[in-house]
Amino acid sequence: MSDPTAAAGKGPGRRWRMNSVADVEYVAGHKNMLQLIELRWIAVIGQITTIAGAILIFDVPLPLVQMLEVLACLIAFNIASHLRWHEHRPVTNSELFLALLVDVASLTMQLYLSGGASNPFAFLYLLQVILSAVLLEAWSTWTIVAITLACLAGLSIFAQPLPLPPDHARGISSLYVQGLLLCFVLDAALLVIFILRITNTLKTRASQLADLRQRAAEEEHIVRMGLLASGAAHELGTPLATLSVILGDWKRMPEFKENPDLIEEISEMQTQLQRCKSIVSGILLSAGEARGESARRTTIRTFLDGLVRQWQASRPVRAFDYTNRIGQDLPVAFDEALKQMIDNVLDNALEASPDWVSLDAGVDDGTLILTVTDRGPGFAPAILAQFGKPYQSTKGRPGGGLGVFLAVNVARTLGGSVTAVNRPEGGARVTLALPLSAIALRQE
Repeated sequence: MSDPTAAAGKGPGRRWRMNSVADVEYVAGHKNMLQLIELRWIAVIGQITTIAGAILIFDVPLPLVQMLEVLACLIAFNIASHLRWHEHRPVTNSELFLALLVDVASLTMQLYLSGGASNPFAFLYLLQVILSAVLLEAWSTWTIVAITLACLAGLSIFAQPLPLPPDHARGISSLYVQGLLLCFVLDAALLVIFILRITNTLKTRASQLADLRQRAAEEEHIVRMGLLASGAAHELGTPLATLSVILGDWKRMPEFKENPDLIEEISEMQTQLQRCKSIVSGILLSAGEARGESARRTTIRTFLDGLVRQWQASRPVRAFDYTNRIGQDLPVAFDEALKQMIDNVLDNALEASPDWVSLDAGVDDGTLILTVTDRGPGFAPAILAQFGKPYQSTKGRPGGGLGVFLAVNVARTLGGSVTAVNRPEGGARVTLALPLSAIALRQE
């Protein structure tokens, strides 16, 4: 069972945020590594095709054995990269930097064996530079720039040019110009394809990090609310106890005992007072200030049936339909945060529809599904668009919308969700989904 203080953004909440950020970075890093692996396979196929075409079609003398050895090393490195990609470890900047260095080294060796800087495919260095600018940190990118520049300068000095006729003046008929055009097409196509994919990965990561920052801000808001609620609960404890004693004394006084209407009103006041005391106890319990554990052992049917009885007895609901379709009565642990979450949703439905409220409980594919339905006016489109955000309410009073906000955050902390829709026939439907794995009792 998750610690209920996680919903209030305490220690477990901070650990959740750190883990979530790590997960986002993990996914983005692995996607970027996969892009390089796919690009390297394309380079292998392209080099094989180019070498075969140069030898078989254009009869260009190339050191085939040495070039194939370089290709074999590149293939071996890419297989090793595949194995690394399957490991559940974050991909670091250093690993991506090393991968691009291997690509630069492989390209340099192939160019050295096939004409050096005079080879039109020398412009493929630009592909490595641009990819490093997108994937790597600044120092790594400038290092790649310096290394590629040194490699190109070294090729122009040490590599032996291929024995090809100087036919640059022939324009498009020149073998060099044709290679240059082919290199441009490859560079442009690969850059467009992979830069777009890498950019989408970066945008997805940025969006996910923005969502995490929003959730962190909401959890900090809950922390402040919890502190205020805890302080208010402390202050309310004494006056509520005093009122309980006074009402008990009134109920025994002859002046009231002889008046059935007053006795009935006193009983109703005691019921509502008891409800207030339960709320205060629940706040203190959720804040960890009461003795005992917040989460209590029960079964899923027992908890829901008891919650419904308590809620129906303490609210002026005229008609309440409760359907429990849960077949297997699983042992679970529920705490005050979960109980308050369900109560908040039911209270909102009752306020919108005093004449009729419905609660349907069921289990679907390992998920507890609670559906609350009412016949009220439904949600305004603006409220639905901002569902779950604090202070989004049509009630026109300070603090409106906090019940739904807390319900959404408690459910989300447990890996669940709260969704709302307007019914075609009128009214609204709010669905709470909680994974049973988050509330089920672990077997010792």
